[in-house]
Amino acid sequence: MSGEDRRDLLIGWLIATAAVWATTTVNVFSTADDAKIDLIWPAIWEYTSAVSNMIAMLIVWAAVRWSVMRRRTGPQLLAVHAVGALAYSIPHVAIFVGLRELIYGALGRTYEFGPLTRYFYELRKDIIGYAILSGIFWGVMVLRRRSATATAASTFDIMDGSRLVRVEVADILAITAAGNYAEFILSDGRRPLMRSSLAALEEKLGFTRTHRSWLVNPTRVTGLRPDGSGDYTVELGALEAPLSRRFPEATARLRRA
Repeated sequence: MSGEDRRDLLIGWLIATAAVWATTTVNVFSTADDAKIDLIWPAIWEYTSAVSNMIAMLIVWAAVRWSVMRRRTGPQLLAVHAVGALAYSIPHVAIFVGLRELIYGALGRTYEFGPLTRYFYELRKDIIGYAILSGIFWGVMVLRRRSATATAASTFDIMDGSRLVRVEVADILAITAAGNYAEFILSDGRRPLMRSSLAALEEKLGFTRTHRSWLVNPTRVTGLRPDGSGDYTVELGALEAPLSRRFPEATARLRRA
């Protein structure tokens, strides 16, 4: 996990935690008032759920990060988040039930969660919560990426072994995966290597992923040639790069560039 990922997680977690605790506090007082019961009981119910949420929301972040990094769309995206919602709900409920049992036991009482159908009631609420938390984490990641792209430097340092190659970003036509390395294709014909993933370079440079093994500089694109079945060839002067139909957002971005 990169430093940017850890920062996204921390910021998103703090925002989500603040929202959960603010909502929880409102629910505590409204439940006590509506049910005409002592404040301690809704406080136990709601705050144990909030504490559990602080832990379970890490699963939400992992699902959002994975879907963004893997660029999942359509049915694949829905499948990822369907599994993510269930993976979030089960520990969320299990943890708050355990906490309530401990607190009730300390007060000389017994906590009963109820029949299995009660879980489906909680699951419905957790699906809504998952959607809100996903939106928070996704928003943090997208805003950070857009900010990084907008403030990108005009030069980039390529560490080719122990040799530093400083180039203008505008002179980088494309980058291809070469095992554990990335190969930079420069406008002057040089092809230095750097130990890095394409995902990390995509974030730093704001280039467009057109294929699992290719990034292209959208400012250097001179044409798009259809190859059939939804695939294209990206023309960067004399250089050609593949554009897979699995990256529809790349097609839209390059058409706008």
